Amino acid sequence: MIANRWTETGASHWQEAAGADARARELALRVYSSRLIGQDPDLVMHGGGNTSLKATAPDMFGEELRVLHVKGSGWDLDTIEAKGLPAVRLDPLMQLRALPALSDEAMVNVQRLNLLDAGAPNPSVETLLHAWIPHRYVDHTHATAFLVLANLPEVAAVTRELFGDRLTLVPYVMPGFALARAAADAFDRNPAAEGLLLINHGHFAWGPDAKSSYDRIVAHTNLVEAWLADRRPAPLVPAAALPAADPASADLAPVLAGLRGALASCLPEAAALPVLDLRDGPSARAFVARDDLEDLALRGVATPDHVIRTKGEVLVLRRNAQTPEGMRAAVADFADRYRGYFAAHVASASGPKSMLAPMPGLVWLEGAGVLGVGASAAAARIAADIGLQSARVRADGEAAGGFRPIGPADLFDMEYWSLEQAKLGKGKPPALQGRVVLVTGGAGAIGLATARAFAAEGASLFLVDRQGEALDAAVAALGRDHGGHGCDITAPGSPAAAVAACVRRFGGLDILISNAGAAVTGEIATLPDRALRDSFELNFFAHVGFAQAAVAIFRAQAQGRGARGAEPGQILFNVSKQAVNPGRGFAAYGLPKATTFFLLRQLALELGPEGIRVNGINADRIRSGLLTPGMIAARSSARGVDEATYMAGNLLQAEVEARHVADAFVMLAKAERTTAHVMTVDGGNIEAALR
Repeated sequence: MIANRWTETGASHWQEAAGADARARELALRVYSSRLIGQDPDLVMHGGGNTSLKATAPDMFGEELRVLHVKGSGWDLDTIEAKGLPAVRLDPLMQLRALPALSDEAMVNVQRLNLLDAGAPNPSVETLLHAWIPHRYVDHTHATAFLVLANLPEVAAVTRELFGDRLTLVPYVMPGFALARAAADAFDRNPAAEGLLLINHGHFAWGPDAKSSYDRIVAHTNLVEAWLADRRPAPLVPAAALPAADPASADLAPVLAGLRGALASCLPEAAALPVLDLRDGPSARAFVARDDLEDLALRGVATPDHVIRTKGEVLVLRRNAQTPEGMRAAVADFADRYRGYFAAHVASASGPKSMLAPMPGLVWLEGAGVLGVGASAAAARIAADIGLQSARVRADGEAAGGFRPIGPADLFDMEYWSLEQAKLGKGKPPALQGRVVLVTGGAGAIGLATARAFAAEGASLFLVDRQGEALDAAVAALGRDHGGHGCDITAPGSPAAAVAACVRRFGGLDILISNAGAAVTGEIATLPDRALRDSFELNFFAHVGFAQAAVAIFRAQAQGRGARGAEPGQILFNVSKQAVNPGRGFAAYGLPKATTFFLLRQLALELGPEGIRVNGINADRIRSGLLTPGMIAARSSARGVDEATYMAGNLLQAEVEARHVADAFVMLAKAERTTAHVMTVDGGNIEAALR
């Protein structure tokens, strides 16, 4: 059931923050209730839904105008602000209702021409519908329960049973001018109604103030949810009977990596592999155990705008198809069906259309769960969120009479509608978008700086470090579309488990940055055997373990992909100037680093024929966990110089920072024809120069 989260305290907070102006205070309540709606995924998710407020505002001459504040393009209800509800002159919008038709381009143009602020975002595509419903506050949601109801074959009978005349039905019409006309006509036939149910689409409700409109949204949704709950059968597979989902298990890693490679066959030759987002909770795993998945996968989407995130069909992978060959064949069949769907409908489409990549946006993986697929972690997350909601809609719909969404022709019109495609954004993607990057020592100075640098280039980061607050803070600083794993990387099996956790999070791995290390000091002649062995475990054998685990994933992705396409993977090591220029008392650090230097070259030699690149960085004097403030102070004092002079003790006479190492790692990652190379990042140290 949906919780009504309106509180007078919350409402007062928003009004007080708006100041004394009455208009600003009312708009603040519109923002508050919009956020309450947007922050509940069972009401709307990922840009779905919109809200509006009819008010007055002065023009530049001080004349009072009737305006419609309506959600602007690019804003999500969960984070909307007042500027995300631009004011549009209402009277010109009302005059448009007299027109028999209006093209999408003309509609967008007239709405934009009537913005009070020319710099405001484009008003919602459903602006006219909001304008022509005469109530002050209007809310539109894609509530899970209403999506079930909206896609039932007996939607009219069930709606009348639940609401009587309080909810008016509107037959499916594609959003825009025609839908606004249909909805306004339906309202006129029943002006006492509390809302509209747009068949195959969603729910509208309204009220004289923000609270009453929001209350109706919640009450209507809960009425439908209660009706569905009475008809919802026990799970086909009880949660207790399902095997537990183990995030540390490596069993699924080869399957996900192989699938990721197979999906890349739907993309241009040099494109990055897609990112996956696995949802493996009990409900998801129970859903993908259904016998009717193949049928449900072909039915369509729960609400039309989902098609741009997930495609109209879902890829189903039963256990017996979860082999490299089986997955390649299943993806190829999906792509062929998508090409057929495009060919069947493009001739009747308005204007020229270019086919989108024939790659699924959702995968139902038997035994594992629901997988979102996207060009980035954010896109995959959105697809997975929609996928979970869609699974619930399908399951409840089948239990309550059937899931019957819009057909392929309407779906095509929506998928290739220019106004819907605009939601995905245009422009060149970041250089490393879609690349999954694992950084060991990711919570340290160099590791986190490197993670930030790759994230700025569009990569999806997975940090590995010791479990604790530092790792949690580092992952949180990167944001929700990144991940992390806490472990002792020197423990047996830890590198493989960490890489498997990364694959569970993103579906695969593209770049390993083997960065973790620690300086161990002491004269080699008297160094305890245990200290040297422990240093080798961290500063050499952990590098070996991560490299081996990464290569296994690179190969699984390549096997899934088949023919060679995008770069199969790369490994970047943080070596050290100690590998070539030993320091007194640092043998326990320099010896394993020198061995890692050789490891880099050996891997490059062996992996080059597969297209896997291996490079590294030799850095020196970086403020980090290796070079602590105490160590800097001691070394500066021993040399008789201040700390700044010591840290700038290089040819450039400038301190080298962690961000400079991070930039070098990014540079190597982009150097497509470079392997077996070690770049020095030390400000100039002739003794440590490699050539």
